[in-house]
Amino acid sequence: MNLVWQRFTLSSFPVQEYLATSYLYRSLVGQLHSWRQSSVLIQWGDTIAAALISLVYALAPFVSTTLLGLLLAACVGFWLLLTLSDEATPTNVLSATPIHLLVLLYWGIAAVATALSPVKKAALNDLVTLTLYLLLFALCARVLRIPRLRSWMIVLYLHVSLIVSVYGLRQWFFGAAALATWVDPQSPLSKTTRVYSYLGNPNLLAGYLVPAVVFSLVAIFAWQSWIKKALALTMFLANTACLVLTFSRGGWIGLVIAILTAIALLIYWWSVQMPRFWRTWSLAIILGGLIGVLLLAVIFVEPVRLRVASIFADRQDSSNNFRRNVWDAVFEMIRDRPILGIGPGHNAFNKIYPLYQRPRYSALSAYSILLEIIVETGFIGLACFLWLLIVTFNTGYLQMRRLRQLRNVEGFWLIGAIASMAGMLAHGTFDTVWFRPEVNSLWWLWVALIASYWTPLAQNKTPELVTAE
Repeated sequence: MNLVWQRFTLSSFPVQEYLATSYLYRSLVGQLHSWRQSSVLIQWGDTIAAALISLVYALAPFVSTTLLGLLLAACVGFWLLLTLSDEATPTNVLSATPIHLLVLLYWGIAAVATALSPVKKAALNDLVTLTLYLLLFALCARVLRIPRLRSWMIVLYLHVSLIVSVYGLRQWFFGAAALATWVDPQSPLSKTTRVYSYLGNPNLLAGYLVPAVVFSLVAIFAWQSWIKKALALTMFLANTACLVLTFSRGGWIGLVIAILTAIALLIYWWSVQMPRFWRTWSLAIILGGLIGVLLLAVIFVEPVRLRVASIFADRQDSSNNFRRNVWDAVFEMIRDRPILGIGPGHNAFNKIYPLYQRPRYSALSAYSILLEIIVETGFIGLACFLWLLIVTFNTGYLQMRRLRQLRNVEGFWLIGAIASMAGMLAHGTFDTVWFRPEVNSLWWLWVALIASYWTPLAQNKTPELVTAE
C-alpha cells in the first residue's frame, strides 16, 4: 500500500533520470550556455531573478493589474533566459520536482481546453495569463532553493503585509467609504465598516492576509532573537485583527482552517519532545479552547454573530442568494461541457456565462475555485489539479518530517506554506479572489516554497542539514 501511495504521489518518481532522457529538456536547456560563461551580468542570475520576484510581491497590493502583468512577463522572460543558458548538469536537473511535472501537465490540459474552446480567442488570452503564473512558480522554485533568498522573500512578504494590515486598521478606526455593496442593505451590518486597505475589496484583502497570519505565527518560532519574535508577534496580531475586520465570511473560514492546520502541524513538530499526556491531548485541548473562543465571540460580539448567522441564512441573505443563482447557471455550463470545459480564464467565462445566467445575476466567475476549474478545464482539469494538491501537500509533509528529524527550523516555513494553502483553498471554496493576481501570485509562491525543499525519496533519510537563515 505504501508503494502504491509513493507512486501516486510521485515520491519515488525518478525525475532526474526522466529529464536526462527527455528530448525536450536536452533540446532547450544549455542552448545559450556558452554565452552565459562570457556574460558578467548573468553570473548574478539568481540574485537578479530574486530582485524581479521581489518587485512582484512588494508592489502587488499597491499597483494596477496591468503593471503587475508586466512584472510577471519580465520574470518569465528572465526565467527563459536562465533556463536556456543553464548547463544540463545533475544539479540543475535536481531543481525539477514532481510538482513541476504536474504543473506542466495542468498547463497542457488547459492548452487542450483552449484549442477545443467555443471561444478560442478569449481562452487564448487567459491561457497566456495562466502561463505567466505557472512560469512565475518555476522561477520562484528555482530562487527559493537558495536559503538566504528564501528567507528574504518570506521577510519581504511579511513586512508588506504588515503595511497593508496597519492601513486596514487605520480605516477601521477612522472610517472608510465602501467602494461597492459588500453587505446586504437590509442587514443590520449595512453600516458597519469593512476594511479593504490598499486592495479595494475586503474579500480580496482577507484572501491576501490568510497566509500573512500563518507565516507571522510560525515566524514566532522560526526567528531566533527575541526582538524578531516580538516583531513576528506584532505582525500576527495586526494581520489577524485586520483580517477579522474585513468581515469576510470566506476569509474567516480560511483563517480558521489555516490556524487549525498550523496548530496541528506545530504539535506534530514538537510531539517528539512532549510528555505522553500532552502528546495525546494537546491538540484536543487547543482545539476545544479555540472553539470556545469562537463561540464566545459569536455569543457576545454582535457583528460577528450576525455575520456568522448569515452563512446559514441560505437565500435570505443577498450574497448567498447571488451565489446560489450563479452556481445554478454554472452547473448547467458544466453539464454541457464536462470533459474539458470552455477554456481557461474569466474572458472565456464572460463569453459563455451570459447564455446560462439567471436574469439580473451577472457574474465574472463561478464563485468557487473547484467549480471554476471544472468550468474552465472540465473534470480532467479538476482531477489534475487535485492530483497536484495531493503531491504538493505530500511533498511538504515529507520534507517537514525530514527537517523535524534534523531539528532544522526551516521546517516552520513548510508548516506555514501547507497551512496557508489549506486556508486559501477553504476561502476559495466560496469565493474567487484566489484567481486575482494579488492572491494567485501568493498561491504559486507557497507551492514553489514547498517544491524548493524537495529532495529525492532516497535522500530523505540522510542526515544532510539544510542551512537555516
